[in-house]
Amino acid sequence: MVALLQRVKKSAVVVESKKVASIERGLNILLGVVRDDTEKDIEKLAAKAANLRIFSDDRGKLSLSAAELGLPALVVSQFTLAARIKNGRRPDFGYAMNPERAEILYEEFCKELSKYIEVQKGVFGAYMEVEIVGDGPVTLILDSKSF
Repeated sequence: MVALLQRVKKSAVVVESKKVASIERGLNILLGVVRDDTEKDIEKLAAKAANLRIFSDDRGKLSLSAAELGLPALVVSQFTLAARIKNGRRPDFGYAMNPERAEILYEEFCKELSKYIEVQKGVFGAYMEVEIVGDGPVTLILDSKSF
């Protein structure tokens, strides 16, 4: 499971000209589900995302997490994060999990993350406009296989 996590001042998802989800200060998480992801990947990634100390304390040090501050996350499915670009110029999406199973794991990830923080969601499989107002910017790539 791969996530592009951003600290944001605000973020929203628009589908067919209608805002379907939005948050103020918190996390925007673009989530890619890969073929071999399991429940363990979901648990590790949700805990890591919610508890990363990427928010500043009163001294300006990155020492607080979204969970500690009670900040929400907006989670958007992003299968292109599972692309491989080793050969040629066209991304290979063969490493992405099939959409039916990926949707289940996406929903499970959101449910697991909601144990730590409030979660808003995009619309799985939809064409979405994602509005992101970064804060910092602070942007991290998280791969559940690497921790």
